Amino acid sequence: MPKINGNEIRPGYTLEHDGGLWVAVKVNHVKPGKGGAFAQVEMKNLRNGSKLNERFRSEDKVERTRLEQKDQQFLYENDGMLVVMDMESFEQVELPSDLLGERRPFLQDGMTVTIEYYGDEALNMALPQKVTCKIVETEPVVKGQTAANSFKPAILDNGVRVLVPPFVGTDEDIIVNTETFEYMERA
Repeated sequence: MPKINGNEIRPGYTLEHDGGLWVAVKVNHVKPGKGGAFAQVEMKNLRNGSKLNERFRSEDKVERTRLEQKDQQFLYENDGMLVVMDMESFEQVELPSDLLGERRPFLQDGMTVTIEYYGDEALNMALPQKVTCKIVETEPVVKGQTAANSFKPAILDNGVRVLVPPFVGTDEDIIVNTETFEYMERA
């Protein structure tokens, strides 16, 4: 694995630090009046989700790791485990459902997900940014309600609550952003 200087750390880099795997979330380069410059790095542990703030001077060496990304197809859920299939070898793998966290309701049968592996260990699962969902419950459409920034609550077929524009009604398909949980457009 390549070692990089402390001032070369950028957001999104995966680092091996203190025996754990961390992803750099925020990086702030500081040049104090006295002493040498340093990078103030906010990191998140990829295994347990804990956060850490660390200072790295330019002469500090940090191990940068590369995670292998594989596109895999979600098949089904079995006792809290998600069964995915490798698109090339057709090998099926069971992964814990907590890899997705709060985005779990957006996972649909047959969906292609990107999984990041460190060796054989799955560390992260990413859904497509846009997912089509059906609205099961919302307030009725009110004629003449055309205010630019008025939104109403809606419940999707997966149980997630989102805010939608007033012209969207029950039983309509909409596209939702899986990162921000926001309405994007009609499907």
